[in-house]
Amino acid sequence: MSSPAKHFGFVRMAVCSPELRVADVAFNTERIIEAAERAEALGADVLVLPELCITGYSCGDLLYQNLLLDEAKKALLYIAEATYEKKLDVALIVGLPMALDGKNFNCAAFIARGEIKGIIPKTYLPGTGEFYEERWFSSARDTVRTSILLGWRDIPFGADLLFRPETMPDCTIGVEICEDGWAAIPPSANQALNGATILVNLSASNEVLGKYEYRRMLVQSHSAQYLAAYCYAAAGAGESTTDLVFSGHSLIAENGTLLAETERFRFDTQIAVADVDVQRLTAERLKNNTFGSSRASAPARFINFEFEDFSRPEADGMNKLQRPLSPTPFVPQDAALREAHCHEVFSIQTTGLAKRLKHTNTKTVVIGVSGGLDSTLALLVCAKAFDMLGLPRSGIVSITMPGFGTTERTRGNAEHLAEFLGTTLRIIPINDAVRQHFRDIGHDETTHDITYENAQARERTQILMDVANQVGGLVIGTGDLSELALGWCTYNADQMSMYGVNASIPKTLVRFIVQWCADHEFSGTTADVLHDICATPVSPELLPLKDGGTQTQETEKTIGPYELHDFFLYHFARFQAPPRKIMFLATHAFGTKYDTATLHKWLSTFFRRFFTQQFKRSAMPDGPKVGTVALSPRGDWRMPSDAAVALWTTELERISQEIAKTPA
Repeated sequence: MSSPAKHFGFVRMAVCSPELRVADVAFNTERIIEAAERAEALGADVLVLPELCITGYSCGDLLYQNLLLDEAKKALLYIAEATYEKKLDVALIVGLPMALDGKNFNCAAFIARGEIKGIIPKTYLPGTGEFYEERWFSSARDTVRTSILLGWRDIPFGADLLFRPETMPDCTIGVEICEDGWAAIPPSANQALNGATILVNLSASNEVLGKYEYRRMLVQSHSAQYLAAYCYAAAGAGESTTDLVFSGHSLIAENGTLLAETERFRFDTQIAVADVDVQRLTAERLKNNTFGSSRASAPARFINFEFEDFSRPEADGMNKLQRPLSPTPFVPQDAALREAHCHEVFSIQTTGLAKRLKHTNTKTVVIGVSGGLDSTLALLVCAKAFDMLGLPRSGIVSITMPGFGTTERTRGNAEHLAEFLGTTLRIIPINDAVRQHFRDIGHDETTHDITYENAQARERTQILMDVANQVGGLVIGTGDLSELALGWCTYNADQMSMYGVNASIPKTLVRFIVQWCADHEFSGTTADVLHDICATPVSPELLPLKDGGTQTQETEKTIGPYELHDFFLYHFARFQAPPRKIMFLATHAFGTKYDTATLHKWLSTFFRRFFTQQFKRSAMPDGPKVGTVALSPRGDWRMPSDAAVALWTTELERISQEIAKTPA
């Protein structure tokens, strides 16, 4: 049975460091078959095993022995036959020595559904330090063969082979062996440029001080450089310890992110499994001009193989996505990393504003402060930018503009924060001005519609702009990335400013940055106010208060939880995921917190608003980019304001129909 994940571009990769005995081919063969059965039970599509795992890497001059070489070849045929007899869907990539034309080659064999689909010889043979492979092996460059006869079949042979399933062409697999991956220009570079999205390395890397971290960094950097997955299977502790110790450190990385790794220094078989998103990798390559303009140094031969021809039984974890998937992709889960993240973002914001002030020779800024998260963060950025430039904070004109829906809590927090930071506070109520405007345009004040709300937002922006003219300053925008994505801002009101410091910061991250500022950048009463602001529900405060002065309007009850919208935005804008895949990911990321109907409801809201509100983003002011997702029309997101949303809504409607048919 196929994992549902495959329909969304996921391929379940497994890397293995099997239990091993040096030169004991029969023992190693059985362990390899057992590992294949375990990988099958885990739902793996491809299992990568270490370099020379059939014989053991550390055989030394035994690699000259015809008996060992012949047994290794028989073992390869036996393993292939066993996968067919046992009806294993998992494809295997195993390492063995092969003697051809008077030369010995360090090879990897690709097995699928009982067939040996191709054999890849190693190109770079290490001959320094503890390694002396040139004593036993020849390089792939030392043969002109393109195939070999094995088991009465002609098998493709060469370092130019790539493997791909007919039903999933984006899943193209390239194979290199150990030192190949450490070369200045590894074979995987050419493989990636020929279309390989999954690169595998069969390795026998010994363990010395510092190599563990370096190996991990190398695997991650290879995956990032080639916009690919990189699956590294290393020889384990069963190798000879005459002079070296092998740890069995196997890893899977995708585009710079480590997805899984095995436990080191174990004598038993260790397997790590991860779902690689080849659809995401293909999308990354499509929009990367540098990758697209790069040329492969040599052509490749493509070998087709089949995925899941047998009827695979339901396996434990088959339907559970085997990869890290955060419900808050903009906010690191690890506390230390999150703090470093907030520090970096705040520094980018501060430097961006400081540069703009230096360029315009401006010593005054005007900012509307509401006591909410966004305006608070923008005010903190202003304070630190002024400190950076050696300007007095009195040059920051903080304006609170209480209106019909302003609560005592938010007004008090805004005024206290402005005072504690040493800014110039101005309090300008807008009720009378807005009522006059209602009379001017003939609007009934008791009609609490969009005109009622937007008139207040535009009055506030008019005040900010006019005061900026008075003091010769810049109006600093407070709106964030999530609001821009949803269009949750009033056109030519809070949508407009002279520099938007929060423009690429999602709402889910804003709260953490303000908390970080309270803990690390500010102290005392200022920090106390910041913590209370973080605890205040998000609201535009544009509707009249309830009896008792409590807020009637909470943003997330109207447009949906920001944690969902930020999740949707990340996977849509960053990785071009369609609605169906976003639904699949959200279901796994949020578990039972939201049911499918709720996820569908807010995803539909996201797409409808994202497309219809593009015109607001097309006219957005300058602001610093701080992350991989930004919506500036001058940078990351160029989209026509009149683009049709029909393709996306049609898919959402199909999903809705499927949900309706699903039994409760």
